[in-house]
Amino acid sequence: MGEKITYETIFARSFSRYDQKKLGYGAFLGCLLIALSFCIVFKPYLGPLPVLNMRMSMDGTNETISNGTKVINNKNSSQQKEMKTVCHVEESTEFCEMNGDIRVDGKSSTVFMAVDTMVANSSWVIGPYARRGDEEAFKRVTKWSIKSGVDAYEEAPQCDQRHNVPAIIFSTGGYAGNNFHDYTDIVLPLYLTSRQFDGEVKFLITDKNPWWIEKFRNILQKLSRYELVDINKEVNIHCFTSVIVGLKRYPKELKIDPSKSPYSMKEFRQFLRSAYSLKKENAINMKDNGGKKRPRLLIVSRKSTRAFTNTNAISGMATRLGYEVVVTEVDSHVARVAEMVNSCDVMMGVHGAGLTNMVFLPENAILIQVIPIGGFEWLAKTDFGEPSKDLNLRYIGYKIKTEESSLIQQYPPDHEVLNDPYAVQKRGWYEFKSIYLQKQNVNLDVDRFRATLLRALELLHQ
Repeated sequence: MGEKITYETIFARSFSRYDQKKLGYGAFLGCLLIALSFCIVFKPYLGPLPVLNMRMSMDGTNETISNGTKVINNKNSSQQKEMKTVCHVEESTEFCEMNGDIRVDGKSSTVFMAVDTMVANSSWVIGPYARRGDEEAFKRVTKWSIKSGVDAYEEAPQCDQRHNVPAIIFSTGGYAGNNFHDYTDIVLPLYLTSRQFDGEVKFLITDKNPWWIEKFRNILQKLSRYELVDINKEVNIHCFTSVIVGLKRYPKELKIDPSKSPYSMKEFRQFLRSAYSLKKENAINMKDNGGKKRPRLLIVSRKSTRAFTNTNAISGMATRLGYEVVVTEVDSHVARVAEMVNSCDVMMGVHGAGLTNMVFLPENAILIQVIPIGGFEWLAKTDFGEPSKDLNLRYIGYKIKTEESSLIQQYPPDHEVLNDPYAVQKRGWYEFKSIYLQKQNVNLDVDRFRATLLRALELLHQ
């Protein structure tokens, strides 16, 4: 574009500087013909207007890296069709949006942008899992190569199957299987990325876990009308005109920023209610109820770590306060769990992945998170406290005392595990996890916890 501006400026200034009558109409027409010929000859090589940090090459490829986004514009001179790859690098994810002649080779985990003109070579490697920077998670995520340019065109295999809908490539590796990460790393990012297509999109899954697919089948079928493709096992070359590699997400857990997205957590919740045919939209209002119906309390139990050791006592006390109590351990049968959670007005449990099922609670319901000892406050707030607000839930945190932790039976009273958990945290995540997450159960002080359940009743009267 820089050349075009320069030459057009020279001609414009030349014609305004001389008297056209002296030059004659013949000279004027001659200059116009020369200018027109120049534009026709060099038009295929003229790029778009330069932007931040743009590097323009004479072969017609423009590349931009700005604000974590890499843009590659390839213009096909024979078809005059723009082909674009935009790769975004954000705090918690990276993803590439591609438009053009795109060929997906599952055997080599490569996506080719096939362009039949002389353009500069460009490549990008991406792990299509939305927890960027977590090295442990990415040990179980296949890296994909994105190639564009003349070498990519020459290397690109021929199409075996052509598709007339877009595709999204994403991984079900990483921390898949942990209920919290299932939603914050995959389900919610997949919703953000694919909802725009209203079902007209194909999912190409890398690191496919059949049990994960079965667990979230309702959601996957709601987002795509097409059969899932286990892309790592495909011998055919799949061709598309639009492909997204990776998933969109926001830095905070279980979060959609409505100022930056056409969607919101409210709409995501409505989507989940539709996917699982959930009937209860709002929690009970005791003031309108007139005391005719008891509020339903769900106690999330756990079999191994961070389990309540006195569930019967908790349930009995709650019943005496006026609750209808349900005690259950949530599992991988999402439809059944969703129906159970949605039927309740209050859900309580020790900090853990099972609390992620709060996404199925009705509007204005109450989440009670029991926070074990160990300096959990930051984790409890980040994972469930803050997200609950965007879900339109009322949140109550109950921090247990040392006497309510089973760790008092494993360590002497003056041990740092009981008195200085931050010293343990400084030695690394794995030591913190092995003690406070994997060795700790909770024996609630029922008399002390009674005030928390009374507070929940007060909120249900508002």
